[in-house]
Amino acid sequence: MNLVCKSEKRSDYCEINGEDVRIDAKSSTVFIVASSQQSIRDLEDNNTSLLIGPYSRKEDQIAMKSVRKWLVKPVMESNVTPPCSQTHSVPAILFSLGGYSGNNYHDFTDIIIPLYSTVRIFNGEVKFVVTNSNPWWINKFRNLVQKLSNYEVIDIDNEENIHCFTSVVVGLKRAPQELSIDPSKSSYSMKDFRQFLRSAYSLNKVRAIKIEDEDDADDDGKTRPRLLIVARNRTRAFRNTDEIVGMARNLGYEVGVAEADGNIQRFAEIVNSCDVMMGVHGAGLTNMVFLPENAVLIQVIPFGGVEWPARAAFGEPSKDMNIRYLDYKIKAEESSLIEQYPADHE
Repeated sequence: MNLVCKSEKRSDYCEINGEDVRIDAKSSTVFIVASSQQSIRDLEDNNTSLLIGPYSRKEDQIAMKSVRKWLVKPVMESNVTPPCSQTHSVPAILFSLGGYSGNNYHDFTDIIIPLYSTVRIFNGEVKFVVTNSNPWWINKFRNLVQKLSNYEVIDIDNEENIHCFTSVVVGLKRAPQELSIDPSKSSYSMKDFRQFLRSAYSLNKVRAIKIEDEDDADDDGKTRPRLLIVARNRTRAFRNTDEIVGMARNLGYEVGVAEADGNIQRFAEIVNSCDVMMGVHGAGLTNMVFLPENAVLIQVIPFGGVEWPARAAFGEPSKDMNIRYLDYKIKAEESSLIEQYPADHE
């Protein structure tokens, strides 16, 4: 039996390998039934009884309010734990769809990328045991879920059964940076993850065009790179989209305008077909993960002192994705706020 629990900057997780691991939804407990008195002493010496919120943004108290906590508890006798109702022959990963799930940015940085980093090594032979489950979330990302696991998802919160495994990971392994994988702690990298996405969504474009690429030439024999403007119809929206499109076309771009929605497949195909993606800071820019290699991301940073979080969210992650990054910082006179407040207003 082996139990390793770690507390890292963004997440807590336990890796359990043993003969008898029981997940009891009623008590929110993962029981580890030790095979000998020495085994349980070894486990207790490592201070392995731990309460884990299996969502990888543990420092955010607001996010963690909606995450169910699970107790990882070593016990000596199997008769002091609920008996197994269902025994599984493959490992399990227990994680939460609470927190900020439903926001595309947090779906990827808090759940999907950590999930990939944690379970890809199992090559599909792993079962997802989900707490705070959202069926619509599973449906939205079904392509990825089915690529990572060969089995149906277990909605553990609604289970009366005691599910038993020989190996369980409680929580997700998460890099401290946003939209990132730490290759020093994982067998995989963001390059591997982006290849995984291309495979899951059947995306054909691996690299952005070079200007001299003849295959992308128009009728005049000139190459026209494709620019996608990510629209927002509510807050942080461009007020002069038509002017932006006109200028980009005059500069030689083939231009498209689209707003990200719940249809991941559709938007992934749009983004992957482009060489440049531009948009205002927000969750829609998370779709940069679908851009081809060596593409360009242009982030428009709103007025109001959000430069650091904007660059941490998208500028820094672009390096590991082999995406070239530019940003444009809105000036006070370019913001609609100038219509509401004087220029010298605090």
